[in-house]
Amino acid sequence: MCAMLELRNINKTFNAGTINEKHVLKDLNLTMEEGDFVTVIGGNGAGKSTMLNAIAGVWPVDSGAILVDGKNITGLPDYKRAPYIGRVFQDPMMGTAPDLQIGENLALAARRGKSRTLRWGFTKKEAQDYKESLKILGLGLEERITQKVGLLSGGQRQAVTLLMASYQNPKLLLLDEHTAALDPKTAKKVLEITKQIVADQHLTALMVTHNMKDAIATGNRLIMMYEGRIIFEASGEDKKKLTVDELMRKFSEVAGEEFSNDQALLTR
Repeated sequence: MCAMLELRNINKTFNAGTINEKHVLKDLNLTMEEGDFVTVIGGNGAGKSTMLNAIAGVWPVDSGAILVDGKNITGLPDYKRAPYIGRVFQDPMMGTAPDLQIGENLALAARRGKSRTLRWGFTKKEAQDYKESLKILGLGLEERITQKVGLLSGGQRQAVTLLMASYQNPKLLLLDEHTAALDPKTAKKVLEITKQIVADQHLTALMVTHNMKDAIATGNRLIMMYEGRIIFEASGEDKKKLTVDELMRKFSEVAGEEFSNDQALLTR
């Protein structure tokens, strides 16, 4: 049985051959089995979001291979990876069409990867299906299916984006600091919704976060990145027993430097 995600010796350099050359990913290797929920932490410039962009196909990698459910997608453009990958960004404004209704946005998500038509509306049967899906969020949005998404709050919009990204049970769900732009109470709610959707749909998920408490409390595996590599990993019972102070200490041991607030921007 093949892994759901394999990163094999991934390298990525920006501005190669210039004074601004930056080797962001360095022989990066990561394997995720089906149903894994991996949280990713690390300082600014560690390569966290760059890794997600590499998986999503935002730009080509310099070398290495990316496999999703055994299929080599390394050379595929981002739009051809869409049937395999769902993604939620940090900015709640991304991932939805603000001028379309909630139901119309869900219709777009339901038809992702299928032959397109000029119609983005939805039938009564589809509306009922969308309402049932919206109930999962616990935000009452199932009663506002004809409301334009642009009128929703940031948290409501991020919850809809999460629902859209997971609507077709993607092979892999990428969460790029998707609660960072929300206030603490809303962030907590969106994270709870995230855990529920991932568990209910048995999704394989990769979540980048700056919040170490969330990283410890969420998912079954945690990885720490530094200068384009994974320098520490914990899973199962070892992960559950972790504390923020232990993570800070582990970083210092492996990286050979202190986790300073201005360098890491990690929240306790």
